[in-house]
Amino acid sequence: MKAEDVEVVRGSGNVFRDMGHADPDVEQLKAIFAAEIIKMLDRKKLTVRAAHAQTGIAAADFSRIRNADLGRFTLDRLVSIINRLGSRIEVHVNLRDLETFTEALASIG
Repeated sequence: MKAEDVEVVRGSGNVFRDMGHADPDVEQLKAIFAAEIIKMLDRKKLTVRAAHAQTGIAAADFSRIRNADLGRFTLDRLVSIINRLGSRIEVHVNLRDLETFTEALASIG
């Protein structure tokens, strides 16, 4: 394959949107929360069983999070897990109307 055969496409900043998922913003936020949970477990050197003992949340749930199997989790469940691990979430929200957002994406690509 030659270099000129490669098409470069700029992403939207949300891989789930780029892949055509139904709820890309929710999936992106779930992935961010899961990554933070994994960082906390790693920072505290907690196994899934030790995390269960500390929080009362099933070890299997921590295994699912580590494996990015987030289908069973709601955003509020992930927030609850983060809280039980001793952290709090601070959220900043930016809203854009869909037309402006779509135009911005089109200008990038």
